[in-house]
Amino acid sequence: VQLQASGGGLAQPGGSLRLSCAASGRTFRLYDMGWFRQAPGKEREFVAAITSSGFYTSYADSVKGRFTISRDNTRNTVYLQMNRLKPEDTAVYYCTTGYAPSTVVSGTGGQGTQVTVSS
Repeated sequence: VQLQASGGGLAQPGGSLRLSCAASGRTFRLYDMGWFRQAPGKEREFVAAITSSGFYTSYADSVKGRFTISRDNTRNTVYLQMNRLKPEDTAVYYCTTGYAPSTVVSGTGGQGTQVTVSS
């Protein structure tokens, strides 16, 4: 499955952004999906994941309560709603297949989307 993330940009601290990840192919609904991020000079960091059905979700402690992952299998799209953004959320965000954090952060990710949180 090929993935394309979008929706990044500049946000103020406390603001919100909604990322989207569009997938190609008719088997998207069979894949667990996740988001990871990478800031300059830092290692990849797991952000969130969702099972193929959307029934189960998982979040990194650093984003729990602020970010929400969801998916629409009819649109082959997974979303990441980011609220109460902090400067430390600044990174390139990638979507990939997988659910376990170790699987998500080792994914190819495709083309990510830049999120910058700054006043």
